[in-house]
Amino acid sequence: MKLISFLGPVLAAFVAGLAPLCAGAADLVVGQVAAFSGPLAPTGSHMRAGAQLYFDAVNAEGGIHGAKIRLISKDDGYKSAETVRLAREMLKESQPLAFIGFVGTGNVTAILEEKVLAEAGIPLVAVRTGAASVVERKDPLLFMTRASYAAEVQKIIDQYATTGYNRFAVLYQDDAFGRDVLGSAEQAIKAAGGTLVATGSYKKNTTDVGAAVKSIADAKPQAVIMIANTAASAEFLKQSREIGNSAQYVALSVTDAAQVVQRIGIDKAAGLVLTQVVPDPDSPTVPLIREIQNNFAKFKPKDVTANHTFVEGYLGAKVLGEALRRAGPNPTRQKVREALETMKNYDAGEVFISFSATRHTGSRFVDITILNQAGKLLR
Repeated sequence: MKLISFLGPVLAAFVAGLAPLCAGAADLVVGQVAAFSGPLAPTGSHMRAGAQLYFDAVNAEGGIHGAKIRLISKDDGYKSAETVRLAREMLKESQPLAFIGFVGTGNVTAILEEKVLAEAGIPLVAVRTGAASVVERKDPLLFMTRASYAAEVQKIIDQYATTGYNRFAVLYQDDAFGRDVLGSAEQAIKAAGGTLVATGSYKKNTTDVGAAVKSIADAKPQAVIMIANTAASAEFLKQSREIGNSAQYVALSVTDAAQVVQRIGIDKAAGLVLTQVVPDPDSPTVPLIREIQNNFAKFKPKDVTANHTFVEGYLGAKVLGEALRRAGPNPTRQKVREALETMKNYDAGEVFISFSATRHTGSRFVDITILNQAGKLLR
């Protein structure tokens, strides 16, 4: 009996000493709710695959403070109500430390308006939107690792206005995303002394662009800005080429060039101009891209290519990974949020991210590329 009574405190002290070690070894759960079905399935899938590649590389090196990162994903089909429902379901079931890689302006807006982040105190990193309506909310739990759509549109207008273009048209998705960026385009065109000669819209989750093709062609613009997802951009470009509209077509970064080529062929896709918010995935001179290429070869992700969306997912995961390191062993959601706000000029590989307590839009990087006759993007 004396031995048992003696061992009791010793065992208790031993277990207490192990507690931090056990807690530190637990998985760091990260959650993603995005489109893995429907017209934006490639976007959600590549965002997830890019993030997963970074997590795989980190885990292979022992994780962060001895803990492995585990990514859990749910498919919202690009439907805002589903984004909210599934995020709340994930919070209850898996208790993630952070969210990552949500896709769509309306979807992210719904998460903010329904106070999903605020109620759980959970940060959301690297969303696939740059809408002014999202940026200007300055939500304390939302951290964006891409430039705003307004910055992309401004880059387009600056590029074309300086070369004599003054007649613009806009194709836009008729939802929060499209209407938001349309407003930015209207302001930028007016400020540059240009004229918005026509607009055309299509319904979200469709490629019903026929009416927009005709109304925009009738206005004879010099350049058409496409505020659209990849499937709708491709269909609009295809139909516009078929009826002989020879305007210059420019798409935002939410359109993927390779998928456009796959859908409509290089003969109709060549000459398409696209803005980009991350470096070219084929440029090994950029340290971030070299890192991605090396890890892609090592871990061999299936059914995806290392396109710009993939790079965006990887970059977002790298930023979150750095925050987890700075948060220390046994991180909490609050510690992760605070760690994100300490990132000033964080070098992710010659791509720099800056956050603060009052600034949560971390990147200003915008580039312009053009699709050549070989199906390659050139700067």
